[in-house]
Amino acid sequence: MLYLQLFISFFKIGLFGFGGGLAILSLIQMEVEQHGWMSQQEFVDIVAVSQVTPGPIGINCATYVGYTATGSVWGSVLTTFAIVLPSLIIMLAVCKAYFWLNRRFQGNPYFEQTLRMLRFTVIGLIAAAALMLIKPANFIDSTSWIIFAAVAFFTVLPNLYQNKVTKIISHPILLIIIAGIAGYCIYG
Repeated sequence: MLYLQLFISFFKIGLFGFGGGLAILSLIQMEVEQHGWMSQQEFVDIVAVSQVTPGPIGINCATYVGYTATGSVWGSVLTTFAIVLPSLIIMLAVCKAYFWLNRRFQGNPYFEQTLRMLRFTVIGLIAAAALMLIKPANFIDSTSWIIFAAVAFFTVLPNLYQNKVTKIISHPILLIIIAGIAGYCIYG
C-alpha cells in the first residue's frame, strides 16, 4: 500500500508541478507531511542533500523521499519513475503528433516554412534567456565576452548556414566542452 501511495503522490506532483524543481518542493513537502513519511527535519535535510547532488532538485528529492519512506532502493526507483512519468507521456504525445504532422504535410511549403520559422523562435527564446544572464558580475573581463560571443555564434550558425561541418562544430555538448576548456585554460 505504501508503494501505491508513493506512486500516486509523486505522479500527481510530476503532473501538476510546473516551474521546475524548486517550485515543486512545496508539493513534495505537503505530500510527505500528509502521509507522515518523514519528519520535518528529515525533509529539510533531504532538500539540502538534493541541492548539492547532480541533477534536478525535484527528482533528487523524490528519490530520497522514496528511499527514506520505504527503506529500499525500490522505493526510490518508484518515486523517481512516478515523478518523471507525466513528462515522459506528454513528450511522447508531442513527438507522436509532430511525426504525424511531418508525414502528413511532408512537402507542403507552408508547413516546411512554419518549421523553419520555429527555429528562429527557439533562437529568440534562448537569446532572451542569455540576455537576462548578461550582467557585469557574470563577465570578468573582455575574454569572457569573447568566449560568450563565440559560443553564441556557433550556436546560431547551423540555422543560418547548414552543412556537415557547421553541424559538427555547433554540437551543444562540443560547445560546452570547448567553452569549459577555454575557461579553465584562461582562468584556471
